[in-house]
Amino acid sequence: MAGQKVRWGILATGGIAATFTADLVDLPDAEVVAVASRSQESAQAFAERFGIARAYGDWASLARDEEVDVVYVATPHTAHRVAAGLCLEAGRNVLCEKPFTLNVREAQELVALARSNGRFLMEAMWMYCNPLIRRLKALVDDGAIGEVRSVQADFGLAGPFPPAHRLRDPQLGGGALLDLGVYPVSFAQLLLGEPSDVVARAQLSDEGVDLQTGALLSFGGGALASVHCSIVGGTATSASVTGSKGRIDVPYGFFFPDRFVLHRDGRDAEEFTADPADGPRASLRHEATEVMRALRAGETESPLVPLDGTLAVMRTLDAIRDRIGVRYPGEDAVDASSADEPVVTPA
Repeated sequence: MAGQKVRWGILATGGIAATFTADLVDLPDAEVVAVASRSQESAQAFAERFGIARAYGDWASLARDEEVDVVYVATPHTAHRVAAGLCLEAGRNVLCEKPFTLNVREAQELVALARSNGRFLMEAMWMYCNPLIRRLKALVDDGAIGEVRSVQADFGLAGPFPPAHRLRDPQLGGGALLDLGVYPVSFAQLLLGEPSDVVARAQLSDEGVDLQTGALLSFGGGALASVHCSIVGGTATSASVTGSKGRIDVPYGFFFPDRFVLHRDGRDAEEFTADPADGPRASLRHEATEVMRALRAGETESPLVPLDGTLAVMRTLDAIRDRIGVRYPGEDAVDASSADEPVVTPA
């Protein structure tokens, strides 16, 4: 694949699929060659919009397309297990939107499928591919603020969202946690790893999804992370990392930051800023670039978004849902304590 364009297939035709595809077509080493939807009309309209050669009215046809190097799965997360699994079983490489799956059991199955078939698989956690977030992590890892003592991160939307909206629909895995809370949790675990204990509280809707959730994550060595998400109040959407020798503050939009400020004890504050060419959603391009780099290198997972890290985040999300009592239709009770046991969930 070295020196050749990476050929992409797009599975689903919603808003995030359109945004990602718009970025892909601007990358000189990427080519979008096929799109699939459950509706032929939707797939055809999407193909015409972006100049895509092949439009399929079913997912299986895209999965079988041997001229596709990697499939971007952009369905609602309740369909990730089925859609990504279909592609992996057919021999396609996969970039799957966040949250990776509905629960860790489904995530384990996808990871097992990818590894048994020797296929590339990555969660589309674009935050991890952002150059400024990577710089922040490098500073923390290098001891710029000493030993990390605490992490704070929040993501909230003001709404209000009516009961029929997807964010409040249990059938679509609705609620603040999976759609928004995955970012604060992923940020905390990027810096601290997997928590040893989880405490959580939530306000639930009449439909049984979380309108807002707060969690306290405990880590080895005494570090703590406070994470919050909401679909009933617009939060600062900021983050802060406090260490034994300083602090890093990330202002609004911490998961696609344009700057952060490093405060080191006894020194003037230092501001780190993004490349002016990186707009608010440039992380999508960085994410696509990382996928293509890994494919050309023959890697089956990205060191920036490793599958074990994705599984660890899913275990935490399951643990939080266990504490707040959120279950989705047809889902077995969430049990984080048995998350590592081999299970088989029908596709």
